[in-house]
Amino acid sequence: MKVVILAGGFGTRISEESHLKPKPMIEIGERPILWHIMKTYSHYGFNDFIICLGYKGYCIKEYFAHYFLHESDVTFDFTNENQRIIHNHSAEPWRVTLVNTGIETMTGGRVKRISRYIGDEPFMLTYGDGVADISIDNLVEYHKKHGKLATVSSIQPAGRFGALDLDADNLIHGFKEKPKGDGAWINGGFFVMQPEVFRYIDGDTTVLEREPLERLASDGQLVAYKHTGFWQPMDSMRDKNQLEELWKTGSAPWKVW
Repeated sequence: MKVVILAGGFGTRISEESHLKPKPMIEIGERPILWHIMKTYSHYGFNDFIICLGYKGYCIKEYFAHYFLHESDVTFDFTNENQRIIHNHSAEPWRVTLVNTGIETMTGGRVKRISRYIGDEPFMLTYGDGVADISIDNLVEYHKKHGKLATVSSIQPAGRFGALDLDADNLIHGFKEKPKGDGAWINGGFFVMQPEVFRYIDGDTTVLEREPLERLASDGQLVAYKHTGFWQPMDSMRDKNQLEELWKTGSAPWKVW
């Protein structure tokens, strides 16, 4: 099953870094967050990736063009016509297809544009700016069992601020660190889709999260997979710094490999 990653947005809410590189190339622990996402899928045996490029897509192409070399011990022998000798490498067993899906194309349009690389097979889809400790195996199995056209992971995000634990007399008994928000479930990315989903997408101006998903829902073809574990998008420098701290301290929940 192929894994499609949306990596073409402008990342305007994290412009401190995205003015130099596309958002999926912003680093956590000296590795792009895109690498972290791919490592998660690879841990579960999914190694065939299709990456939807847009804003500064050439940065992602250059990263993968040199990835094998950067992960290898290498000798450059300039006395022998600049011969390059690879001694050993630790590169992952990935097959990566990089597709230019347009600068201004919306999320649905990007998915539509890669349909020829999917064919008539089910596929996975996620965003290139968030990590989770989601069990991909369980997600895929859940999708296969219910038999509908699409599955989306759903999560309950924590509140942005801590909360006070108050009694009826307003006496404070403690503090709650980022409790769950209002209890609502939201789109956490990490989709599994049947190829029939492409028929729900019109073209470049289609936003996946609007008409296509709404039509799938109204047709009874969209099912939620509830994920209660760790999930964190990287929407701001604050998010980036939090993920960096988790990685540096060896307590990154998404590091399942």
